[in-house]
Amino acid sequence: MPSDLSQDALVPDLSALPRLADPLPSPLHSSHPIDLARLPGSYYSALVAIRERLPKELRTPKVAIVCGSGLQGLAEVLKDRVLVSYSDIDGFGESTVRGHQSALAFGFLGKNRTPVVCQLGRLHAYEGHKLEDVVYPIRIMRLLGASIAILTNAAGGLNSSLLKVGSIVALVDHISLPSLTSMNPLIGSNKDQFGPRFPPMSDAYDYPLRLSLFRAAHELGLLEEAKVEETGGVVEGVYAWVAGPTYETRAEQRFLKAAGADVVGMSTVPEVIAARHAGMRVLTLSLCTNMVVATPYRLAAPVAKAENDPAFGANEGLQRVRTAVGEVLEKEEVANHQEVLDVSARRADDMRTLVERTIERVFGEDAEEHGGVVLRN
Repeated sequence: MPSDLSQDALVPDLSALPRLADPLPSPLHSSHPIDLARLPGSYYSALVAIRERLPKELRTPKVAIVCGSGLQGLAEVLKDRVLVSYSDIDGFGESTVRGHQSALAFGFLGKNRTPVVCQLGRLHAYEGHKLEDVVYPIRIMRLLGASIAILTNAAGGLNSSLLKVGSIVALVDHISLPSLTSMNPLIGSNKDQFGPRFPPMSDAYDYPLRLSLFRAAHELGLLEEAKVEETGGVVEGVYAWVAGPTYETRAEQRFLKAAGADVVGMSTVPEVIAARHAGMRVLTLSLCTNMVVATPYRLAAPVAKAENDPAFGANEGLQRVRTAVGEVLEKEEVANHQEVLDVSARRADDMRTLVERTIERVFGEDAEEHGGVVLRN
């Protein structure tokens, strides 16, 4: 067992596991070092397995980045990158979703070489994973030292007046129907080593991080009119989490839109909850990869009536009804995962550069606003 992992040596330096608290302000931070002995044994063995595979300078990442469907390329620009497979980490499951890997990528990001860890392949409840297992990687990355979580996902668009396919949506809030009923990663005995029994979620999405993001978007030209017209730009909105794996019915998408959601997806919110519970600051980006199906229902009653209308021939009657109700559909509109991957690939570079420049600002020009110090080469 590496000497810097002894359970009585939790001091905040680069050669030991960091304290849960850090200099970034948050009402959820603990002022005491976390006691690994009070957590399941998999936490300790996972930390050992990860840290023994890393050089000392990468053992304490400052930022945890979760890469969603088709967005794994965020990790490809890391300097001095080291991959640690999920299969080598106790307690980690395997992602079965196309477009997801199953590894943690460690490295330096940006001109100020900020140490980060990228989760390549998130777990989902619809794969059969327990929510505690879904958020386990977030908690491990927090224990490694990450105090900021940047979460990305692919999502369906609900609000066509705000966004379109290709829009990057910085979340300001979420609607979590599963956790309002029976699915919440904090159900069960509280892991008070991480945070309180009843953590607030009204401030889940960090404003200073979002401000740095939009400053970065301006610098990169992502908010210029021509770019917005071409790609959908960068906007702020509300995310609805649904359990999946089925895409929404037309009635469900109308319900979610009426409730105030702008985008909808099958992930991320459990990780947001666990990250905030553990005192992490959260920035979440949803890439709108498709607009949810909103075409009218194909009504059978008027067609059957027209077929039997004595005033018209069958063909003429059918055409009259179809024209009147706008139901001439050459192809039924449906959502599909390939569309998600295709749009993710087209906007991968914008997502990557936006996240990279945001992190540079957080630990550079905007550092004082984030309660930290400037990292220099």
